[in-house]
Parts: sequence; C-alpha cells; structure tokens
Amino acid sequence: MGEVVRYAFRLRPGTLAERALSAEWDRCRFLWNEAVHQQKSGGRPTFGSLSKMLTEARARCGWLREGSHMAQQQMLRTYGKALHQSFTVKGRGRPKFKARKSALLSLEFTARGFRIHNGRLVLPKGVSVPVVWSRELPSEPSSVRVIRDSLGHWYASFVVRRDSEPVREAVGGIGVDWGVATTATTTDSRFDLPSLGHRKRCAAELAKAQRSMARRHSGKRGPQSKGYERAKRKASRLQKKAARQTRHDSRVWAKRVVDGHNLIAVEDFTPIFLAKSTMARKAADAAIGAAKRELVERGVRAGRRVVLVRPAYTSMTCSRCFARAKQRLGLDERVFRCGSCGHTEGRDRNAAGVVLAVAERGHTRVDDVRQSDHLPRGVGVACGLSVKSPAFRLGKR
Repeated sequence: MGEVVRYAFRLRPGTLAERALSAEWDRCRFLWNEAVHQQKSGGRPTFGSLSKMLTEARARCGWLREGSHMAQQQMLRTYGKALHQSFTVKGRGRPKFKARKSALLSLEFTARGFRIHNGRLVLPKGVSVPVVWSRELPSEPSSVRVIRDSLGHWYASFVVRRDSEPVREAVGGIGVDWGVATTATTTDSRFDLPSLGHRKRCAAELAKAQRSMARRHSGKRGPQSKGYERAKRKASRLQKKAARQTRHDSRVWAKRVVDGHNLIAVEDFTPIFLAKSTMARKAADAAIGAAKRELVERGVRAGRRVVLVRPAYTSMTCSRCFARAKQRLGLDERVFRCGSCGHTEGRDRNAAGVVLAVAERGHTRVDDVRQSDHLPRGVGVACGLSVKSPAFRLGKR
C-alpha cells in the first residue's frame, strides 16, 4: 500500500494569479470567521450544517459565487476537524478568527479541483501557476494545498502515496534528555545534538535590519513606506534562514538516531515555560519542540518503539541504582552525584540513562519503576541496600 506523504514545491505565480489566489483566500477566510462567530454564539456547527450555510450564502452573495466552491468547502471541512479536535484532544484550543493582516494564505483543493498540465498547476477559475519541480512525484496527487508564507513565497504541497522505505535492522535503545546548552543529550555521546546557535550567528545582521525598520517606521497606523517594508522582509528572511538551518539539523540528527536504535526513549518535555524565562532566546534557538516532534514522527514512521517518559524526577534519580536525591538539584549543578552508590555523571547524561531505564521496563514515569527491578543481581548488596531499606523500595506507590 505504501505511505501517504507530502511533497512541497515552490510556485512562481504571476500578478494575475496572485490576485486571484488572494481574492479566493478572502472568501475562504470570511467563511471561516463566520463559522467561528456561530460557534461563539453558543452553537456547535458540524460539517453538514456548515455545508448548508455555504450553499445558502453562495445563493445570496454573488461575491462568493465568483470563487471556487471546492476551496470554500475544504475550508469549512478543515474548520469542522479543528473544532472536533478541540472537544476531543486535551489542551487543544478552539478555532479562532483569521485576521486579514496576520493569517497566512492556505487553500486546499482535492483531485477534482486541480490538474498538472505542461509543468503548471491549473486551479479552478482558470488560475495557472508555474511549479519549480525539484523532484518527481511518486504517484498521482490526491490533493494539493497552496500556501503563502510570511515572506510572500508561494508553495504547493501535494499529498501522494509512495512505497515505504526499507528500515534498517537495529538493536539496543537510546535515551534522550532535552536541554538548552545541548539541545539533546543521549546515553551515547555520539548521538548528541549540540545547539549550533544559528540565530545567534545572524544576531548582528538581524539587529541591523531591525534598527533600519525602527528608523523608517512612520510612527502612525496604516500603510508604511516601501523602505520599511524592505527592511521588514530582510529581517524576516534572516529569521527564516536560521529556522530552516535548525530544522535541517534536527532532521539529520533524528534520522541517525532512528536508523541506529530499536527503542527510543524520549523525555516528554514541554518547553513552553522557557519562553517566559531568561533562557527564552537560547530555547528558541535550540528549537527543542521541533526536534522532539521530528524524532517521534520519524521513529513511529520507521516502526521503532518510541516511548515518551515524563520528566518528573529524572534529574534527581541515579541511573545506576535508581536512588533518588533528597533535594532538587539547582540549574547551576551540572554534575549528578549519587549519595547511595557514589555514581558520578553529567546531569543530562544521567537523566538520559534514567529515561532509557524507565522505557526498557515498559513504564512512562520514574515512580512506576521499582529499584529492585532496576538493579542487576548483586548490585544492591554492593551498594549497601537491603530489601527492607526505604531507598530499595523507591517508586512503590
């Protein structure tokens, strides 16, 4: 059967095509905001009720009839899925209004709504856009999403089916602990992901572009000068370049880890709180969330065993005897020293070993692992621990 993946290509639309796509996006955004308004009024619109609303709106409004019915229907289908997930997925927020200035253009067409002719993407209403074919499509696309990013660049993301790549035979496991100075510290130092600091390298040039923006800003609301817009695009290009370099490093690293290990134990770390701390800039440069998502998705796609372990007490527990420290370690303490067995190791490396030990025993948190299950035969006696010792019963609820 193969796997369903997306292939993205750069688009080079002309002036008329850009105007047509922008007008289509205005219609779809209007329908999305109308659905959000109905939901905030106390209703819970479904795709059936939204489709009925679309039919009535197109009958009354000629402006909507000028656009593609398929793009508008797909927008309402996307809204219905987002609303359903907000009720079923914990932590998923409700769909919000799409503002004209901040929302990025995104139009979706199914197989009946587009075709590829002479290397061009032909969309409804006679819109034809040249495509930069950087590689061949493995099969006929079932749908396409036209996107315009914050820099004004256009892309087409095709959904295709391709044969699954053969997965290498791998044995052994690896534990991953996330950090800021080193993005990912693993149980094997050869697979560490260092924080290369791409944003830090372009900080001087970015600051220069932002100062240029500040000088050219008129200080009033409304459209700004062309010089301000040029400085704004330059700053955006620098930020986008750094983000792409970081994403590329994460993908290369994730492939190395997945190809070499059958068990991947990942600390289920959520770096949102770092955005409000003094490490916000370093955390954003490290892109922990993107690296974690890439590793988990690639591992699942390759058929590896991926275990997400809760981060609680991983930095306070010894990876050798599983004894827990009595006091929480400060961030300035980078070396872990076990008071029970005398094991000394780097703090992050020790935490990665704890994460791997928890996953190997089929658990997702430290409290579920008994110390007697973790210690090899005879190690408890060598460490001076007995079965009746409180430290030996660590983890029992």
